[in-house]
Amino acid sequence: MGSLFSLPVLIALTCGIGVGGGLALLVLALRGLPAKPAHERAKASKRAQDLARFASRRGSLAVGVGLLTLLLTRWIVLALAAAVLVLAWHRFFGGAAEERAAMRRVEALAAWTESMRDTIAGAVGLEQAIPASARAAAPALRPHLDALVDRLRARTPLPAALQQLADEIDDASADIIIAALILNSRLRGPGLRQVLGALAKSAREEVGMRQRVMAQRASTRRSVQIVVGVSLAFVFGLSIFNRSFVEPYGTPLGQLVLAVVCGLFALGFVWLRKLSRVETPDRFLVREEPPTHLARPQSPQTSLGPDGSQSDSIRPGKGAVQR
Repeated sequence: MGSLFSLPVLIALTCGIGVGGGLALLVLALRGLPAKPAHERAKASKRAQDLARFASRRGSLAVGVGLLTLLLTRWIVLALAAAVLVLAWHRFFGGAAEERAAMRRVEALAAWTESMRDTIAGAVGLEQAIPASARAAAPALRPHLDALVDRLRARTPLPAALQQLADEIDDASADIIIAALILNSRLRGPGLRQVLGALAKSAREEVGMRQRVMAQRASTRRSVQIVVGVSLAFVFGLSIFNRSFVEPYGTPLGQLVLAVVCGLFALGFVWLRKLSRVETPDRFLVREEPPTHLARPQSPQTSLGPDGSQSDSIRPGKGAVQR
């Protein structure tokens, strides 16, 4: 059974997989795919772009690490585990970057809300306060506010423009602030300055809470990364410099045991990731895309008047105008 994991057999299996995948793609290209609606095509195009961008960077690195591990150890299970670890590294150990990005976004929202509050205090309307406050917004929020200003200049209604802003930011903290702005744009009632001040204070408190949580979790993440690095270095060192000690892992039973060990490591990573995730409330300012109805323009129909002259009238619907 040891010959199953020899290098010629592995190369032959890899070539067979490549040839089979190429034939499948050729058949798919010749037959084609059924046509999809426009919104599904847009989503599929976005997913394809994300996949191509992912494959060009992390995917290529994962394939290289997997092949290098396979050449050094001759263990298929460990090669697959190494490739999966590279692919999912940002999910297992990228929580700090996501938390920092979310914290910067909330901090930018707090600063923008304070700027809106101070601008409105000078007896300025909401339509004038938004462009004025967007000029000094933080980089995390500046592109979204610039898009909002462009929509307002294009005479988009303010509630609809603010709703699009909430969809672009996609954050529960932003929904609370934008909901207050939408209500004020519709009702034009007093008290917006006090509401924005309270919301800015709440956002500042949320930023402080997230900073304290990140400081407490930084040491735990560092400890986990050290444990993973030492374990991988130990395994690779034994497989290269002391091959006889880990020779039982080259058998099918040893590969099965190694798969169980890798699975336990993966469960530990998933559990740690779940513990390190900050639970945020779901968004409430969510709208469903309305169905698109294509209305055919009604052409005027020609009819003869009482005096024999032609008159144009629009028959369907109420309020038909006759001339």
